[in-house]
Amino acid sequence: MTPAVRSFSQAIPLVVLVVLCFTFLQPLHPASAQTAPPSTASGNDPVKVGRWSDVFTWPVVAIHAHLLPNGTVLSWERKDEVLTTETYTWDPATGKFEKHFNEFASVFCSGHTFRADGTLLVAGGHHHHDFVGEKTTTFYDDRTGKWSRGPDMNAGRWYPTTCMLSNGEILVIGGSIEGGQSYSINTLPQVWQTTGTYRDLTNADGEILPLYPWMLLAPDGRAFYTGPETRTLFLDTSGTGTWGGGPSSRFGYRDYGSAVMYEPGKILIVGGGENPPTATAEVVDLNASPREWKPTGDMAFARRQLNATLLPDGTVLATGGSSAPGFNNANGSVLAAELWDPATGKWTTLASMSVRRLYHSTALLLPDGRVLTAGGGMPPSPEGGDTDHRDAQIYEPPYLFRGARPTIGSAPEQVGYGETFTVKTPDAAGVAQVTWIRLSSVTHAFNQSQRFNRLEFSREKDGLRVTAPADPKLCPPGHYLLFLLNGSGVPSVAKIVRISAPSY
Repeated sequence: MTPAVRSFSQAIPLVVLVVLCFTFLQPLHPASAQTAPPSTASGNDPVKVGRWSDVFTWPVVAIHAHLLPNGTVLSWERKDEVLTTETYTWDPATGKFEKHFNEFASVFCSGHTFRADGTLLVAGGHHHHDFVGEKTTTFYDDRTGKWSRGPDMNAGRWYPTTCMLSNGEILVIGGSIEGGQSYSINTLPQVWQTTGTYRDLTNADGEILPLYPWMLLAPDGRAFYTGPETRTLFLDTSGTGTWGGGPSSRFGYRDYGSAVMYEPGKILIVGGGENPPTATAEVVDLNASPREWKPTGDMAFARRQLNATLLPDGTVLATGGSSAPGFNNANGSVLAAELWDPATGKWTTLASMSVRRLYHSTALLLPDGRVLTAGGGMPPSPEGGDTDHRDAQIYEPPYLFRGARPTIGSAPEQVGYGETFTVKTPDAAGVAQVTWIRLSSVTHAFNQSQRFNRLEFSREKDGLRVTAPADPKLCPPGHYLLFLLNGSGVPSVAKIVRISAPSY
């Protein structure tokens, strides 16, 4: 066993490992009845609760989903006994799917985020069996529709996490190397460099993290390990790396909960847990001194296997999950969406989806302000069965029913840090906010790419003068959905804009 390999039995309680392993061994069986608690929202007025589309067919179980810089959505599912992957793009404008074959790796259970140029970096994956990681790095380029191979990592990674850094580099961390009853975690953090090679953080080797650790870029440029454990850590990725301690959260082990940075340095963790799941949520401000986790409002429903999605107005949408005990108990499926408002700390219960979204489901923000939810299933839980969901549904939040939308006539395709640029719009007089959100790259209840910024602006003839964030530690490089919002909180259809320094 190398220094970069440790037994995962040290990282989580044995009972969690036993349940997880047992779950993967279960045969698929018919889904049981959906018994989600009723929504507490009053009536079906979309102005108050939003609206769900009809369910439509998807070619795969969308276990991994990404909004690409060209506005299409890339996804893929699990395939065993192969070392390649059939991936598909979906065009929201036409509804058409196209297959893009990855001949280099099985990228189920990989980690992923977008590089500064918009190509998707995918680290690791599934080497024939559960818990056995691929060491391959692959890239998807939406400009060509093709996959390419990058450098190999030090060892396999199954369920790793990636985190975009302020200098255009990408941290790759965690994941399982080998299978078995006491499987092994890759404890050597690595940084993909813009030179196209990996740098080993040898001084940070040895820290055992759970599968798919929640990593977010902190305002001081370090990567912040946010959970699902109660302990948190800071990782300085410069040189050979250094770990530092962070504040402990309150609830406990939020297994398959979710985490999101809803403002620079401000983090929400929500749901998770297993026996039973929790409805609680907590927040921390990494800009504050001292840093301290504080409770915020509870959801109406406990949720495990949920997704948390940033919206253009700065709120956070929670979708899917189960409120019943166990790893993936479909008997407790939660169909109602909920919306968290950081200004009040309260959750509002919204309209209910038609199809449950549990383990292996995904959710992401589309350029038109709607939220795509897809996937779920495979494998089922012994507590209550689930089937593979090769389908999707789209949610329209209440802000889309509050009147006419602002429009963007034009915006630059690329801006620099601190640059002031022009956004043409006939609705400049009514614009109250300008925001942008980094493109989503989501799997297993955690979005490894989304970030939110509010942008300063002034009005001018025929448009706005908007200033991009000056600090890449608060706004990592890459492509963002640029929204204009009016006084009623109604967002425009976004323009996709890239922010980057000349050296990236």
